Amino acid sequence: MKAEDSATPSSTITVGPTTGGADGADRADRAPGGELGSRRTGPNGTLLAGLGVLAFSLTFPSTAWGLESFGPWSLVALRSLLAAVIAGGVLLAARVRVPERRHWAGLAVVAGGVVVGFPLLTTLALRTSTTSHAAVVVGLLPLTTAVFSSLRTGSRPSRAFWAAAVTGAGVVIVFTVLQSGGALSAGDLFLFGALLVCAAGYTEGGRLAKAMPGWQVIGWALILTLPLAVAGTALALPYEPVRLTAHGVIGVVWVAACSTFLGLYVWYRGMAEIGVARASQLQLAQPLLTLVWSYLLLGEEVSAAAPVAAVAVLLCIAATQRTGGTGRGR
Repeated sequence: MKAEDSATPSSTITVGPTTGGADGADRADRAPGGELGSRRTGPNGTLLAGLGVLAFSLTFPSTAWGLESFGPWSLVALRSLLAAVIAGGVLLAARVRVPERRHWAGLAVVAGGVVVGFPLLTTLALRTSTTSHAAVVVGLLPLTTAVFSSLRTGSRPSRAFWAAAVTGAGVVIVFTVLQSGGALSAGDLFLFGALLVCAAGYTEGGRLAKAMPGWQVIGWALILTLPLAVAGTALALPYEPVRLTAHGVIGVVWVAACSTFLGLYVWYRGMAEIGVARASQLQLAQPLLTLVWSYLLLGEEVSAAAPVAAVAVLLCIAATQRTGGTGRGR
C-alpha cells in the first residue's frame, strides 16, 4: 500500500503554527527497501525508541498498581482522560494547527490501537494474569509490528533481519511462558487481541510521524478519544469501587503521562528516524525489563534463567539493528 506524502519531523516542539508535510516528500524519504523512515539511521533514533521501550516496560507494573485503587474500566478511562488533557494543553500552548484531513484516518487507527485498544485489553487481562505472564504479548509485539509495517509501507526487510526477529520473539515467548508456569491464563484472549491492535497502532503512528512530529501524532490521537474518555470516566467511576492509595495514584499518573503520552512521543519519533521494523525489535528487551520492574515493585518472582534470556535477546536486537531493517530480501 502506498504511504501518503510526508515530511521530515521536527526534532523539537515548535511554538507557532505547524502544518503537515510537503508533497512528494515520501519518495525522497523512502529507503531502498521501501520503508518510510529508514533513511536516517543515526544513534539518536535508536536512543529515542529505546527510551520509549523503557517507559513502556513500566506500563504493566503501573497498571497493576492502578488496579489497587480503580476498577479496570475506570482505570482505562482515567488514563486516557488525563493523557488527553496533557496532550491538549501542549497542543494549545504550541498553537498547533489541526492536521490535514488525509491524516485523520491514520490518527483514528493510532487512537483505537494504542490509546483505547491496548490499554483496555491488557488491563482486563491483568485482572487474572500476572505482569510476568502478560509480558508474553510484548514478546510477540516486535515481530507482529514488523509484519504490519512490511504490509503497510511496502518495506522488504532482509532475511537476516527476519531470522533475528523470529529468534528473538521465540526466546522471549519461551522464557515468559516458562516464567508463568507453562500454562495459558484466562486473560490470554485479551492479550492476543491487544497484540494485534497495538501493532497496527504502532505501524500507523510510525508512518504518520514522517508527516508531523511524534508528539503531535499521539497528541491528536488522544484528542480524538477525549469524548469517549470523558463519557467512560463518568459512567465507570460510580459503578466501580475507588480506594485511593499512593500506589494507585502513582500508577494512573505514570500510565497517563509517561506510557501514553511521553513514551509514545519518543517512540514514534524514534520510529520516524530508524524505521518501524527496526525500531520495533528494540521491544524484544521490554518483557525482560518488565520482569525486573515486577520483581522490584510488585515482589513477583523471576527465575534464574532471566540473565540467559537477557543475553540472547540482546544478541538478537544487535542483529536486527546491524541488518538495518530493510533490504531486498535476498
